[in-house]
Amino acid sequence: MKAAVIREYGTPIEIADVPKPALLADSVLIEVHAASVNPVDGFVQAGYLREMMPITFPFTMGFDVSGVVVEAGDQVSNFKKGDEVYSRPNGMQAGTIAEYAVIKAEEIAIKSANISHQEAASIPLVGLTAWQALVTKGNIQKGQKVLIHAGSGGVGTLAIQMAKYLGAQVATTTSATNIELVKSLGADLVIDYKTQKFEEALSDYDLVIDMMGGETLERSFKVLKKGGRLVSIKGEDSNGLAEQYGVHFESFFMWPSGEMLSQLAKLISQGAIKPVIDRTFSMDQVQDAYAYLQTGRAKGKVVIQVV
Repeated sequence: MKAAVIREYGTPIEIADVPKPALLADSVLIEVHAASVNPVDGFVQAGYLREMMPITFPFTMGFDVSGVVVEAGDQVSNFKKGDEVYSRPNGMQAGTIAEYAVIKAEEIAIKSANISHQEAASIPLVGLTAWQALVTKGNIQKGQKVLIHAGSGGVGTLAIQMAKYLGAQVATTTSATNIELVKSLGADLVIDYKTQKFEEALSDYDLVIDMMGGETLERSFKVLKKGGRLVSIKGEDSNGLAEQYGVHFESFFMWPSGEMLSQLAKLISQGAIKPVIDRTFSMDQVQDAYAYLQTGRAKGKVVIQVV
């Protein structure tokens, strides 16, 4: 089968012929229709995550997938041939920019029928990240004030919609060119990070979702009320600011969950969440897709169409 692979850390991605992955008893074999690219892919390619996520070469890229079940393992009873599913597989079983993928049944969910495979493939990693940041870690409550950084990005576009669905008042940071986009997703207050300082415009917030790290993370403590929460997917509170400001801080790396993806599929079916896709590339254009992602200008997700 064709797959987008790297042969060593730091080497370019190439389209190569590799063996179809072997079906495991607790997994399903999926014919991949679409995948998407994420910043974490670059970290894996560069070798930055080799201790957290050891891999073997050649390694097939990709952490998002939507496709059709071809065969289910002996221990799988909740999925069958022909099911349209989507997933964010675990790191050791990644490899979705390929014609086929084998994924644990506990990490997949039935795709919402009202969206395409391309749209579904844009959801899993960023959708799980946003949901876990807001709900599992952030304990978001109706009526709370929430700041979501990088509102036009992959995580941000979904987090805004989720926070609004959950009844929060949402502020977000973005550039001037994306203001109308984030407003259309439900943002109540938009900060142009190039011309405004969000910590001067906002105060007494219950929750901040940080996708930036660094200086943005440190400045974010200033907008929280006492007892508020700051959840980051990009940085650590290395200077003890949480204690200084009397707030809670947590940094986390998202985890796969078919159960959560099923919840998100219901919200998508209801129209509460809509995928945001910037561009779609073919598998042969995978290098172009990653190059575009690395510009940092993508609005929502960058998708790879396989079939």
